[in-house]
Amino acid sequence: MSDTSPRPTDPLASLGSALDRGAAPDDDSLAALSRLHDRLAADAASSGLLDVAYRTLDTPVGMLLLAATDQGVVRIAFDVEGHDAVLDRIARTVSPRVLRAPGRLDRLATEIDEYFAGERRAFDLPLDLSMASGPFRREVLTHLRDIGYGRTASYAQVAVAAGSPRAVRAVGTACAKNPLPLVVPCHRVVRSDGTSGSYAGGAEAKRLLLALESAA
Repeated sequence: MSDTSPRPTDPLASLGSALDRGAAPDDDSLAALSRLHDRLAADAASSGLLDVAYRTLDTPVGMLLLAATDQGVVRIAFDVEGHDAVLDRIARTVSPRVLRAPGRLDRLATEIDEYFAGERRAFDLPLDLSMASGPFRREVLTHLRDIGYGRTASYAQVAVAAGSPRAVRAVGTACAKNPLPLVVPCHRVVRSDGTSGSYAGGAEAKRLLLALESAA
């Protein structure tokens, strides 16, 4: 890979992180940085140097990191997961050509906003499952999308649906490692006793999502 490929540690990516944090001396400087970044990101995309676009989005469950490839949405991450660490993993497992390019994530951001506003019950987006390792985990993610809005299924039920009734613990791991929470609704998988169980975004985030859907 050429040394000119954008990486999370490169100045352009660092500039993107600064813009996400609003880290600029004043509004004029922030606007100038934003214009510079957008131009550089557009140049990178037109030169074939942008493989993964990302942005952040403020939501009722905290700041989310959204990332997509040309194939589809590749990663949604909660703030508690550490966005810098997530970007580093994307660079290592998908491509080092990772840049902040909010425009590419506008549709996903809009659908997430609609979901939290109670105006959307399903996401209509292409997905890139390249960060879901192993055929069984991908099989589980496929079945998670079959759990309808406002409904839940137990880990045991998902194991049966995935064709491995005894793989309850593996289903739990697949949910915990789900690279696309919200869009692939692992929050709808609960324990057999009805309690919510663990969640990558935290127990409170999972309760909020379930309460949001049950109230609709």
